Amino acid sequence: MPGIHHVTAIAGDPLRNFDFYTRDLGLRFVKKTVNFDDPSTYHFYYGDETGRPGTILTFFPWAGAPAGRRGVGETHQTAFRVPLKSLGYWTQRFVEKGVSHQPLEKRFGEQVLPFTDPDGTALALVGVAGIESEPGWSNGDVPAEHAIRGFQGVTLLLDSAEKTAAILTDVFGFREAAREGSVIRYIAPGDANGSVVDIYEAKGFLRGHQGRGSVHHIAFRAADDAQQAEMAEKLVRTHGQHPTEQKDRNYFRSIYFREPGGVLFEIATDIPGFAVDEPVETLGRDLKLPKFLESYRKEIEGVLPVLEEAAS
Repeated sequence: MPGIHHVTAIAGDPLRNFDFYTRDLGLRFVKKTVNFDDPSTYHFYYGDETGRPGTILTFFPWAGAPAGRRGVGETHQTAFRVPLKSLGYWTQRFVEKGVSHQPLEKRFGEQVLPFTDPDGTALALVGVAGIESEPGWSNGDVPAEHAIRGFQGVTLLLDSAEKTAAILTDVFGFREAAREGSVIRYIAPGDANGSVVDIYEAKGFLRGHQGRGSVHHIAFRAADDAQQAEMAEKLVRTHGQHPTEQKDRNYFRSIYFREPGGVLFEIATDIPGFAVDEPVETLGRDLKLPKFLESYRKEIEGVLPVLEEAAS
């Protein structure tokens, strides 16, 4: 099933990030691990009950990280989907929780509630009719009927859509669906989570730079290693890209490349999933480390803040 696998962003204070996404947004804390390339830093995964592809927002929380700046060559906004009738609930919740948000607006005929997290990450809730029956994770505070159902998609801010669009359509299976002003909408077949990529053409805008509140990369789905290899071969042969060698991220296997507009793209396998090292019932409870870091567990745990402080 084509679409977005996960989105990874940069946060500041890890306790504040954990509190906002598990309490205020009511997402499940699916996995507590570390940045495999910087194990002194957490890597948080939030999503639905099992962490299905298309529901996962992940963070590298670097305490003291300087703020990023949104601009050309960056992800402009990440959007979740909720039942259309739930937008009133979420507007009221944002007021009560002091979540920075903007008035409801309409895009491509859909009702959209833009908001930001405490680090300034640009987010939105999109009201989608007919998804009430989709499973929704409840944290005991946000009722399951109003719960976030995963991603709607992302908006990329680029100088030009052409070369990026060619990769979206030829490699990832999206198709152009509509245009609205300077925004071109691409949709993956089916009605899966994470099936929308909007490209906002903004030639001449300032280039963005990454930091706290920025999206680090967007991961697209591959069913398995074979499909990922086919995508990589097409990227090289048809689009002049040079993806990395495959990296084992324990819960999926990944390759990376920087698409022509400047955004870091990943292709992540759907397998093996987040229950590979702990049961679904206790996802996110314990710190999980890859085998090559397990011998350093004591040192790693000694420098990471205790998350129970945020949940107490």
